Amino acid sequence: MAAKRTLSFEFFPPKTPAGQMTLGRTVAELEQLKPDFVSITYGAGGSDRHRTGDVVNWMRKETDLEPMAHLTCMGHTRTDVAGLLVEYRRIGVENILALGGDPPIDGSIPAGDYTYASDLLADVASTRSFCVGVAAHPEVHPRSADRASDRQHLADKLSVADFAVTQFFFDVEHWVRLVNELADLGVHKPVLPGIMPIGNKRQIQRMAQMSGTALPEWLVDRLETTDDPDDVRRIGIEVASNLANDLLEAGAPGVHLYTLNRPQTAIEICVNLDLASP
Repeated sequence: MAAKRTLSFEFFPPKTPAGQMTLGRTVAELEQLKPDFVSITYGAGGSDRHRTGDVVNWMRKETDLEPMAHLTCMGHTRTDVAGLLVEYRRIGVENILALGGDPPIDGSIPAGDYTYASDLLADVASTRSFCVGVAAHPEVHPRSADRASDRQHLADKLSVADFAVTQFFFDVEHWVRLVNELADLGVHKPVLPGIMPIGNKRQIQRMAQMSGTALPEWLVDRLETTDDPDDVRRIGIEVASNLANDLLEAGAPGVHLYTLNRPQTAIEICVNLDLASP
């Protein structure tokens, strides 16, 4: 990030043999674009802890990709985290995204030693073995009391962390305002925008509601013009490509695409941005 604008992708660990094959194909196709790094997500309540580690380990051994492992405080003891970090150091992982995490679908809160992502961040950073990122919410975290406290909390995390990756959003102004608000607090660490290509109308509505992301009226109007899955996908690619281009023009340090393990959509966006050959 200090040297150039970055291209990166997010994957999620598979839960079935078919999912493993899908991830393998996705990684094989997107590896050809030579991303600067890729991130591997964690399940709600830490349920994908071992699957995340398995994918990271596989990538280190079988690919040229630089993995960034997601790590959440939800349901983990400090002993759990210490063991994971030792294992990640052993296999050569250099990047961690320290997150609060989501509770399981049933709403239960697993027992653990951590309450906030900042607590986990402190433990990861204290090892001095990793480049550490944190999450940022351009439209404010849904559980934040207000905008000012949200930004101060993020600024406090970035006083320890090296960079932030944002939740997805659809208007470039959200990212610009976030960066300006952090600058007013004396924080100038990179804030990498996360971009979610729309592939399914119901899915994006559900994810937006969970994350506190607004679906702008202009986007809702466009999506309401069709129920054809191919048309929805084309709209999603166009919207994501335009947003990424606007962000880069506004000075974003790179583009982080949430692939949902769908390689072709990510490839088409990169082609639109001249980040890849057809």
